[in-house]
Amino acid sequence: MRTGLIGHVKDMGEILVHKLQDGRTIIDTAAVIHNLKDGGECVQNDEDTILRAALRSGIGYSYECNSGGCGGCKFELVEGEIENLWEDAPGLTARDRARGRHLACQCRARGDIKIKATTSPEYKPIIPPIRQKARLIGVKDITKDIREFRFKSEGSANFLPGQFAMLELPGVGSSRAYSMSNIGNDENEWHFQIRYVENGRGTSYLFNTLKIGGEIEIDGPYGLAWLREDTQRDIICIAGGSGLAPMVSIARGAANSGILKNRKLYFFYGARTPDDVCGEELLRELEMGDAIKYIPIVSVPGVGDWDGETGFAHDAVRKLIEDDFKNYDFYFAGPTLMLQAIQELLMIEKRVPYNQVHYDRFF
Repeated sequence: MRTGLIGHVKDMGEILVHKLQDGRTIIDTAAVIHNLKDGGECVQNDEDTILRAALRSGIGYSYECNSGGCGGCKFELVEGEIENLWEDAPGLTARDRARGRHLACQCRARGDIKIKATTSPEYKPIIPPIRQKARLIGVKDITKDIREFRFKSEGSANFLPGQFAMLELPGVGSSRAYSMSNIGNDENEWHFQIRYVENGRGTSYLFNTLKIGGEIEIDGPYGLAWLREDTQRDIICIAGGSGLAPMVSIARGAANSGILKNRKLYFFYGARTPDDVCGEELLRELEMGDAIKYIPIVSVPGVGDWDGETGFAHDAVRKLIEDDFKNYDFYFAGPTLMLQAIQELLMIEKRVPYNQVHYDRFF
């Protein structure tokens, strides 16, 4: 286990000297990543991927999911060697592979490299992510298969409403991306509302192995679907399943910032059965009165008593929002098919401007 940096020498990249608990020292060569598209440079240390190294340095590499699924962080290797962490990541097509493209979120540099990667100011992190240890301090069941996990980190819990973090879980292998349900705070707490996935290695560890006091590592914040406070438009949040977490964070951020004094927030929650409906109690705790309107929708109404909206979340939005959709800012999170349906509704059918539509793709 490393206890800290005791010295460094600038030579052939950057040489980092670490002191171990047993008194030994080890030397790591930090790879320098040169992006030929814009001339930018960053240093990749420890276990960072190319993408995380760039974002940690405040460079706006293009990305979305940070976990290999979306393909938003494709790059071309021009010179040097890389380690590919997930050869079969779905974010790359056969054509991408044939053209020598890679995913920055799934690759590490093995020494200095030169690449061609897309950057843009919109991807530059407002809060650069940090990796730190965190201890589980509480759990709470939200539904029969969604549970809230509360962690306290060694350092700050500084993030924007709607962002996510990468959880490094012992023995699981790859990182897991989960959205925070709370907002940035001085108590160093990170709250996640996570849905149990049958045979899922990450959720099995969280639900069945991790105990109060247990430690993991949290790396964040990441994500582009954070709350925009600088508009006068009303807000529509659409959540399904564990997409509840970032939408609750958006609502909490809106309430905490004071913008709901002059704006309204409509919170649509799509559930499979009445027993899966959740979120209203969390919103009621904000004590915002009529400023927040909660609309649950059930897609399988025949299971249990239900007299509310039925069908799919995007259909409920189309039905219940009667004025021009361009008058709203939209935030949404949930299963892939739900996200696709909402995108089609907003961008194709209703022609909502791109800068009013906010979501992060997860796979």
